[in-house]
Order: sequence, then C-alpha cells, then structure tokens
Amino acid sequence: MLKLDILAFGAHPDDVELGCGGTLLVAIEEGKKVGVIDMTKGELGTRGTTSQRLKEAQLASEVLGLTVRENLGMLDGFFLNDKEHQFAIIETIRRFQPNIILCNAPSDRHPDHGRAAVLVEDAAFLAGLSKIKTTHNGIVQTAWRPTQVFHYIQSRSLTPHFVVDISAHMDKKMEAILAHSSQFYDPNSNEPETFISGTAFLEFVKGRAKELGQQIGVQYAEGFITNKMLGIASLDAIIQNKT
Repeated sequence: MLKLDILAFGAHPDDVELGCGGTLLVAIEEGKKVGVIDMTKGELGTRGTTSQRLKEAQLASEVLGLTVRENLGMLDGFFLNDKEHQFAIIETIRRFQPNIILCNAPSDRHPDHGRAAVLVEDAAFLAGLSKIKTTHNGIVQTAWRPTQVFHYIQSRSLTPHFVVDISAHMDKKMEAILAHSSQFYDPNSNEPETFISGTAFLEFVKGRAKELGQQIGVQYAEGFITNKMLGIASLDAIIQNKT
C-alpha cells in the first residue's frame, strides 16, 4: 500500500495546479508524499485532445514532484454525486489513506467544480464507514477517513478560511500550470480562444495569489475553504502579518 500525506482531487487536469499547486510544492519540500487524482480527462475542453491532456498532466506531475497521479476517467461535464461515483472516490481514498484531502472550490464558474467539491467531501466521510465494503485488486479495503478536507479557490472570488504562503514556489507553480500547454497561452496555437487561453488569465492567477499574499504580509498565497472548525497547537503557529 502506498500511503500519502496529501491527496488532491481535481475535476479536470490542471484544476489542481491552478488551485493548489503552490501548496503541494510547499508540502513536497517538507518531505510529504503527495498525490493527485484527476476525475475526468477534460474531454469536453475546447482546446487539446484527451491524449494531449494526459501527457500534459504527466509533465506537470514531474514539475511538481508528485508521488503518484491517476485519472478516474469520469465523464467530463456529466459525472454525478451518486453511489457509483462516490464508490470510485471511496476506493481511491482507502487505497492511499491520505491525512488531508484537497478538492475543488465549493462554488465556481464551471459547474463541474462545485459538483466535484460535494462529491469528494461526501465520499471522504463515507470512506470512514466500516459497513461500506470496497475492494482493490480483490483485497477488501480498510475504512479510512482523512483528518481534513479543504477546498481550494478557483475562478470565483470566494473568501478563504485560511491561506498558505507559497511565495518561494510561485514560479514553479506557474511552470506546472503551463505544462498543460494545450489549455493556456500559446502564440503559435490556431485553436479557438477560451476563458483560460489568454495572457490575461495567467496574470489573473498571479494577481489572485498576490492579493491573498498581501493579506498576510507575504508575496504570494493560496486560499482554502473548510466546512470544519480548525484548531492550532499554539498561537506561535500563526504567521505574523508584517503589514
């Protein structure tokens, strides 16, 4: 069994890089084992092909330094928060037994994001119920519930419950994003323009990180939402705002 410290879910390839790539880089630098699960292949995306997107996800994984990355092959645009899809997530959570799960924003421009957020959070709870039986490679799995489920912020300007300083990793985060080259700015591309394909979107990504960083007195940060009250070991754990 490969046990992970953090498992990040994204409805589409590139969601994780955009929403929490910097936070994953911080964790990996700390020596944590980190994995990513892409729920769909992004096959409804205007630009790029399925095979391209799978290759780009692998390249982005190498940039981030992930321990593992897998694709569940759910239908882009049409997956549901139902028993079938919950079991797919439950089996994955039990297989990797992460302490922390990161997943899509609870509300966002793309309807898949909010739906994925609820699906993953529901499945994370159900994964801890021993009467729900699942197997992997013919072996009965042990019930496992992560300690925390956090939602990364995406297109919509949602108010985070906490932010993570990613200042030292912003350049690498952008490199991982741009590994998904079919989706983002390419002056030589003849494909149609989309919401994320122009230079303005990349500027937005950095601007959002700079705005969140400014709130805690650092250069760049990523924001997260939680439906569960957080506790801290001591007041010294809080980053002191220098502003």
